[in-house]
Amino acid sequence: MKLYGFFRSSAAFRVRIALNLKKLDYDAAFIHLRRGEQSGPEFRGVNPQGLVPALEIDGERLIQSLPIIEYLDERHPEPPLLPPDAAGRARVRALAAIVACDIHPLNNLRVLRYLHRELGHDEAALGRWYNHWIAEGFAAFEALVAADKRTGAFCHGDEPGLADIALAPQIVNAERYALDLAPYPTITRIFKTCMQLDAFAAAHPERQPDREA
Repeated sequence: MKLYGFFRSSAAFRVRIALNLKKLDYDAAFIHLRRGEQSGPEFRGVNPQGLVPALEIDGERLIQSLPIIEYLDERHPEPPLLPPDAAGRARVRALAAIVACDIHPLNNLRVLRYLHRELGHDEAALGRWYNHWIAEGFAAFEALVAADKRTGAFCHGDEPGLADIALAPQIVNAERYALDLAPYPTITRIFKTCMQLDAFAAAHPERQPDREA
């Protein structure tokens, strides 16, 4: 099993958490996004999108973090990352999608580079953009988990799952950009609970072999 990633990629962070929760060993292949290695022909042969993560497993090359995680959950069902009931699975997938489909795509590296290089926005403007979209998503996420009796120690119940895997890396990103997290006490509590687990802590960008200051 080989995981192509970059220490600061929140999408790769998600897959690292899932692999750790499943206790699956893998080889890491580091794709330096800031140096443009994702655009080279070698990696484009792995993922034509030029995005991380990509996972080579069972003779397959998988892309996109959420489908990769669901694949892992189907092939290695313990511990489960989705609830057993259809309504619970829909809720957890929706929470994960708030992060992976609504917040993250607006704030990933290629978007920020386009805003800076092509549209001329400075670092202060990029920071405002970044935090605006995180705050928009977190407000909805907070309302959904704070008001739902299915929320427990984690986003859904008392065991970590797909929604927590999506949430934790996004909070790490928010901390990097100094977003005030006070308006989101429930998701902040869940994040702290997540990071007490080795599976989450070991996947943190600061603990990756390719990390840089």
